[in-house]
Amino acid sequence: MGIDPGLTRCGVGVVEGGIGRALTLVEVGVVKTTPELPIEDRLLLISRGIDTWIDATAPDAIAVERVFSQANVKTVMGTAQVSGLALVAAAARGIPVTMHTPSEVKAAVTGSGRADKAQVGAMVARLLRLDAVPKPADAADALALAICHIWRGPATNRIQAAVAAQAAGGAR
Repeated sequence: MGIDPGLTRCGVGVVEGGIGRALTLVEVGVVKTTPELPIEDRLLLISRGIDTWIDATAPDAIAVERVFSQANVKTVMGTAQVSGLALVAAAARGIPVTMHTPSEVKAAVTGSGRADKAQVGAMVARLLRLDAVPKPADAADALALAICHIWRGPATNRIQAAVAAQAAGGAR
């Protein structure tokens, strides 16, 4: 499962597949909230939406987009809060979670870390053999995260485990 965190639209996409195996779309959509609601209500709605998606699709791993610095601090804060909800939902169920940067996802799916949203969407549609690019872009981005994780997640997890083990060894 890939989760593209956002306060107005949180993209969620589930893909099956593996390295050397065809990728298949399982489900894709967005959890939406409106800016008129208080932040706590928006976060509660998104949390419940993420829970519903996880419970309905039972993913074996979850990939979340790593929040990166943007010019708009308010947008970063909302994205970070939603990202935290996804991390907690995964941890509560014992599902491994990995965070991927936007450039890492773009590079995995398109071959270029500088690809634009249209290129990412087009490649997602092509890789999943879809007739059209999933809309809105948050849905396509969630699928791109899932694809990135299928292809790069095991290696990323091994690197993170090695770094953690080295840090723990050095702390003795």
